[in-house]
Amino acid sequence: MAFGNRVTTTTQDFLAPKVVDTILNSNVFASRMLRAAKKWRGEQMKFPVKLSQSTNGGSFSGFDTFTTSAVDTRRNLAYAPKFFEQPVVLPLDELSANQTQEKVIGLMEVEMESSAQDMADAIGTLFYSDGTGNSSKDFLGLEAIVDDGTNAATIGGLTRASFDSLDSTVTASSGTLTLAKMATLYSDVRSGSVKPTAAYCPELVWDLYEQLLEPKLRINKDVSLSKGGLKGGTGFTALDYKGFPVLADEKATSGVLYFLNEDFIDWYGLPVANTEPIRFSSDIEGNDYSNMPGLGFSWSGWIKPTNQASIVGHVYLGGELVTTNPKRQGKLTGITGI
Repeated sequence: MAFGNRVTTTTQDFLAPKVVDTILNSNVFASRMLRAAKKWRGEQMKFPVKLSQSTNGGSFSGFDTFTTSAVDTRRNLAYAPKFFEQPVVLPLDELSANQTQEKVIGLMEVEMESSAQDMADAIGTLFYSDGTGNSSKDFLGLEAIVDDGTNAATIGGLTRASFDSLDSTVTASSGTLTLAKMATLYSDVRSGSVKPTAAYCPELVWDLYEQLLEPKLRINKDVSLSKGGLKGGTGFTALDYKGFPVLADEKATSGVLYFLNEDFIDWYGLPVANTEPIRFSSDIEGNDYSNMPGLGFSWSGWIKPTNQASIVGHVYLGGELVTTNPKRQGKLTGITGI
């Protein structure tokens, strides 16, 4: 009902001291990668990988002559850092009004946090892309990491056509998801004790997988916010497949189920020079970012333009998502039903 002047002129409105996010979606893979960030080193990061087997060696008898020629079996996967920025802009008149004693939520703090979360959400999308966006300035994503040369001809500076062991397993599902297809994908990316540590998929595929399970196996488990297997603790909800979590991620590519060995996928963060790490308590609830202060982001500090009554700052993230073993990654594509 609408109150009259007797009420509106004598009663103050109530503003809850929290902002509820109704826009940003889940960001599971990026969140787990960023929380487990490793430190970037140098101008490039190079990872030696074995790409061929030595042709030397073999059986012999008596005075047979041994093969002693040198064999080149290794190359370097090389990655360069990339950078992302998100501006935060505030007019001084609005900031002045917010700094009176009637302030309920700090405008400066919540705008800075909101921009950082928007940025994290955008990066979550990039982490499923192929890294070629914006003239290849975008961070590398799973579209390039989990590929057989179809979408990303090179990885880490090496050509997949020249080195078959840089190919991931990419299998077309022909529309349907079955436990048999999942088992085949698992076998293709597993080697002995080296096996997938997590599966990621959009919510539709997650729901389809749940339908394939017997009722007694449809057990939801809370999985750690950090990457890894079925670690306990408050975090994301997962289903189990062969001892590792199957996680629904609204950022995941439509119709795709990824089997990832996260031991060979890492985010290496490089702080932007002359900035400071972001540390804030959350005034925004209703999304996955509320319990993840920092995420490796840094802050430029406030800058005052010379011709405007405003302040401007920039949230930065530097580094790259890298893989050291694409062969141990795989995906089923084109899933629409069971």
